[in-house]
Amino acid sequence: MKNNARHPSIACEACGSRGNSLFGALCSHQLTNISDNKSCTLYKKGQVLFHEGTRPLGVFCINRGKVKVYKLGYDGKEQITHIANDGGLLGYKALLAEETYQVSAETLEDCTICFLPKSTFLQTLQESSDFNQQIMKQVCHELGLMTENLTNQAQRTVRERLAITLLKLKDTYGMDAQDDGPIEINLTRDDLANMVGTATETLIRLLHEFKEDGLVSTQGRKIRVEDSQGLVRTANLY
Repeated sequence: MKNNARHPSIACEACGSRGNSLFGALCSHQLTNISDNKSCTLYKKGQVLFHEGTRPLGVFCINRGKVKVYKLGYDGKEQITHIANDGGLLGYKALLAEETYQVSAETLEDCTICFLPKSTFLQTLQESSDFNQQIMKQVCHELGLMTENLTNQAQRTVRERLAITLLKLKDTYGMDAQDDGPIEINLTRDDLANMVGTATETLIRLLHEFKEDGLVSTQGRKIRVEDSQGLVRTANLY
């Protein structure tokens, strides 16, 4: 692997995010093989990892940072499907299906991300039944989340969808917080509105109402969840 300011050398065996990664199921020999064949890159905030409609040449594994995964609508507006963070694996479904990417991925902050070529990824998948099983579980899990999101969009109010989204983002951003520290969600209002599936103006109005109700507080674009149980009640999650 290259080892310089933009291309650091990060061994999979020593990766702090391996416990959150699908690669956590691999043995030391397989991890070494991945380390020998991958490349690591420092990405600045706002850089695109891959574009919808292009063909995958491998998979991306997030060592550190957050990446938004989104699809463009007919009007050219982004629809964010989820936020991937430390240990997240991106691009593998399109690679396995031998299809073009159905989504795009863009960094939300400065990130360190490793790229594993298609040949090494497929070889590892063939050699490790545990890894194969983990991939299958993840595909099924993401399919379930997609079905849940479609149901929420169709059957829940915007207020309920915002509460659900904030609870999910609290878990995502909670990985960065200290044990007893506050959890702050750092997203633009446009990105948050895209996740909820509403207009930015509506999102801003509802956030103001949530602040008045003591559910959240804000500082700039950062949102701090103050009352998780209140959000659960607002989302009608029982």
